[in-house]
Amino acid sequence: MMQKVRCTLASGSLRISPHDTARTATRSAARKYLPTVITVVVLLAIWQIWVDVAHPPTTMIASPTEIISATVRSWPTLWPATCMTAMEGVCGFLIACVLGVLLGIGIHCSRTAYSALFPLLTAAQTLPLISIAPLFLIWFGFEPIGKIVLVAVFAIFPIVVQTMRGLQAVPQFYADVAMTCGASRAWTLFHVELRVAARQIFGGVRVSAAYVFATAATAEYLGARSGLGIWLQAAYNSFQTPRIFAATLVIIVITGILLLLVHAVERLLLGAPDSDADPDADAQ
Repeated sequence: MMQKVRCTLASGSLRISPHDTARTATRSAARKYLPTVITVVVLLAIWQIWVDVAHPPTTMIASPTEIISATVRSWPTLWPATCMTAMEGVCGFLIACVLGVLLGIGIHCSRTAYSALFPLLTAAQTLPLISIAPLFLIWFGFEPIGKIVLVAVFAIFPIVVQTMRGLQAVPQFYADVAMTCGASRAWTLFHVELRVAARQIFGGVRVSAAYVFATAATAEYLGARSGLGIWLQAAYNSFQTPRIFAATLVIIVITGILLLLVHAVERLLLGAPDSDADPDADAQ
């Protein structure tokens, strides 16, 4: 059955009603996210059924219902630990965003900076966290500042790389047109080239956001006063597997929240991805 689209013809243009636009957006979102939701629900159901039928040792694995129950029961102690890890992760992430974009711009603009800094940034990413976290523990003690710096070090590389690659991918004629109209090189860089490269820069920001809290929790596990890492360590030492899964669930949730915030900021600053499409592309 053909769908009836309410529209009015005015001044030679076809106008679609807001109601139809909202309905189309809802259907598009459903097609995009429904397979993911169904997959997660099916996997959780299989997990729950397997635990109920096979009865594995509780110290080996917990069912989804046991994990939710453990999360609720331990929330008075889990929440302060979550706040500490979230603070360390967010602070380190923000530092990485600012320094990552600035370093990416510097490396893009200067071959000397590229030769001097990029190999060091690459080498920093090859260092295993477990080998350098004790050094940060010696340098900064058990205070949160050490975890913040560690998160920033591990989160900065994707942002630098994507900033640099995004600027390199900007067609030269953008800068040529701006400078022909009297714009300075600095104005062209910050108002034209960065705007064109912004989508790719946000790609690097999303990659960094995906593991900042896991990095912070791992650093806490190796030495801290509080946080999800210490909470995990206490659960592990007492063989409380549901609490281990509960902390893991919290890390996943706060990571998802951060990714949603990054996406919201990208939409707010740059608009929908389709808004960057060439309006003449379909006519060519």
